[in-house]
Amino acid sequence: MSSSPENAAPESGVKNDFIRQIVREDLAAGTHAAIRTRFPPEPNGYLHIGHAKAICLDFGIAQEFGGSCNLRLDDTNPAKEDPEYVRAIQDDVRWLGFKWHALRHASDYFEVFYLAAEKLIAQGDAYVDDLSADEVRTYRGSLTEPGRPSPFRDRSVDENLDLFRRMRAGEFADGTRTLRAKIDMASGNINLRDPALYRIKHVEHQNTGNAWPIYPMYDFAHSLSDAIEGITHSLCTLEFEDHRPLYDWCVDKVDLVNHPALLQPLVDKGFPREAAKPRQIEFSRLNFNYLVMSKRKLMTLVTEGLVDGWDDPRMPTLQGIRRRGYTPGALKLMVDRVGISKQNSLLDISILEGALRDDLDAAAQRRMGVVDPLKLVLTNLSDGHEESLTFSNHPKDESAGERAVPFSNVLWIEREDFEEVPPKGFKRLTVGGDVRLRGAGIVRCDAVIKDADGRVVEVRCTLDPESRPGMEGANRKVKGTIHWVSANHALEAEIRLYDRLFTVANPDTDEGGRTYRDYLNTESRRVVTGYVEPSAAQLAPETSVQFERVGYFVADRYDHRADRPVFNRSVTLRDTWAGKV
Repeated sequence: MSSSPENAAPESGVKNDFIRQIVREDLAAGTHAAIRTRFPPEPNGYLHIGHAKAICLDFGIAQEFGGSCNLRLDDTNPAKEDPEYVRAIQDDVRWLGFKWHALRHASDYFEVFYLAAEKLIAQGDAYVDDLSADEVRTYRGSLTEPGRPSPFRDRSVDENLDLFRRMRAGEFADGTRTLRAKIDMASGNINLRDPALYRIKHVEHQNTGNAWPIYPMYDFAHSLSDAIEGITHSLCTLEFEDHRPLYDWCVDKVDLVNHPALLQPLVDKGFPREAAKPRQIEFSRLNFNYLVMSKRKLMTLVTEGLVDGWDDPRMPTLQGIRRRGYTPGALKLMVDRVGISKQNSLLDISILEGALRDDLDAAAQRRMGVVDPLKLVLTNLSDGHEESLTFSNHPKDESAGERAVPFSNVLWIEREDFEEVPPKGFKRLTVGGDVRLRGAGIVRCDAVIKDADGRVVEVRCTLDPESRPGMEGANRKVKGTIHWVSANHALEAEIRLYDRLFTVANPDTDEGGRTYRDYLNTESRRVVTGYVEPSAAQLAPETSVQFERVGYFVADRYDHRADRPVFNRSVTLRDTWAGKV
């Protein structure tokens, strides 16, 4: 079920979520001289909306409390990682308006991880295991049954060191041996049942090449990376709560603070000596209905051609929603409204869309554009009649200035703004009826012209010359106001009408043998040819604008040009989704 945000933060003033309260208490107690956080994505895909919450939290807390935040790429699984993802991650963080204190990689610390592993072996806290992956699963037990110790668990320190060094030398094939922590095979927390610390992978790494035939496991590398960087508060999503005892075990057993010699390889490379004991704190993930957030499923959408790449405006990736027209301000507003809590919930996507509307209502200038054009001819103006009208760029912001909009005797209006046989309550243009043309005066429809199929292709109207804004006749009451563009001056534009990618609120249900693929919305993108006023065509790529009465749009990041405008619909003026599919 969808839910409203819990523990939501105020949109202004001091934020009082439980994590910030912990930070305040730690600072007041003198536990830390300065706050250090990190944002540690794995470069195995593009960041999505859920990561925006983590970015705003990690970097936001560092800013609020005068601390620092590192961007650290958790590149410990080179088989699934790519420099393309690294570049996109950095671009996303910059776009959201954050600057990292240092750009780090887990691979920067491979030598320290290796020395730490040897220390654990020497202490009797780790051993080399020859069990296969399937055998390890069998020995691990279940939630109701304890695990069994590996037959290799009691190898001597000397034998374990020898085998681990031979693993490092590349002597063994992939999967034949692992280094495992020696903790407790009977623990109620399965993560503590002798978890793997290192596995053999003869895979080239994008940063270290073929220097390492073994790679550390995530829990080992992540905890020690935090300790190496002197992270004070390691903020993670709730699925890592059960991993926290292992996180603390790795930090405590290696004890970098009291064994600074382990850091010497980094010091020799010019890294600062920053080691500290970090504290892991978990918070709820950000999940919205009508979306899937799994990297695996997003990868499938891309690789199977179900979308047009990672930056498809229908995708929940930060690159995708940026191209859709979402702004950093809208995402930060959404994060504030959702708040930080310990309760996972499926939030209604209207929260996300509402934040965008509110941000763009205040920031986006207004222009006129027609998405589904119908020709309107003003018969009481001479052929070729042209003039210039003045419009404000933003009705609530005088500082946005004004612009000139060309007006002529031939206009384009929205087809839905005319009905030959109007339904009850229709307040726009109809034969014999009056309507106000935005900023130009009141017109009456006198006749229509139809094509051979009986479809209306042109409406012929008379403009009341005394009804221009500022004239006495402008106060005459009419039922509605419609927008327009001059057919003689408007530019033809490609307009991409994007909507929700899925037709059901929870496409992840997998009920009745159906998967998220079965719920793809075939109407999630429509491309039409419309017309925009000249000043809209001149907007720079990635400029957001409200096409009056139509919705919020953005000049496409890659395809928009002044001579060939391309606009993506970011969001409608109101939530009109109900009942559409």
